[in-house]
Amino acid sequence: MLKACVVTIRRLFVAFVCGVVPFAVWADDIGHFKVAKGSVYIERGGQRLAAQVGTGLQTTDVVVTGADGSAGITFSDNSLLSVGPGSVLAIERYAFDPSKNDGAFESTLRKGTLSVVSGKIAKQSPDAMKVKTPSSILGVRGTEFLVRTGDAVD
Repeated sequence: MLKACVVTIRRLFVAFVCGVVPFAVWADDIGHFKVAKGSVYIERGGQRLAAQVGTGLQTTDVVVTGADGSAGITFSDNSLLSVGPGSVLAIERYAFDPSKNDGAFESTLRKGTLSVVSGKIAKQSPDAMKVKTPSSILGVRGTEFLVRTGDAVD
């Protein structure tokens, strides 16, 4: 009887770990790479991780594309970002409440090109999505746009 209880507890523990841990990891993702061509990396927590289709993106990640790289990212509010070759895009703040379609999205394009089709955050609150560049801040008001910048000036 005791052996059967131990086996049952172990099975429940394994089911718990297998079921909850992947969900917890997934819950931190704010978006996913839908396209990753050439050299595409994420800088996260002092590490450089290769980005592939399906790779999750988290708040404070920096997306880096090489001279041959490009990436397409879909965020949880349905914002679509396309990052061109030789780009550095920092996700500085992302919060989205799907029950209210409310949130905030702030990023900085340090260099390169970025194309944006805004999602629910910008449609709900016109000032909630911002893209900074070394020389300006763009407020996104529920629209599509393309921005290009050179190297950041120190």
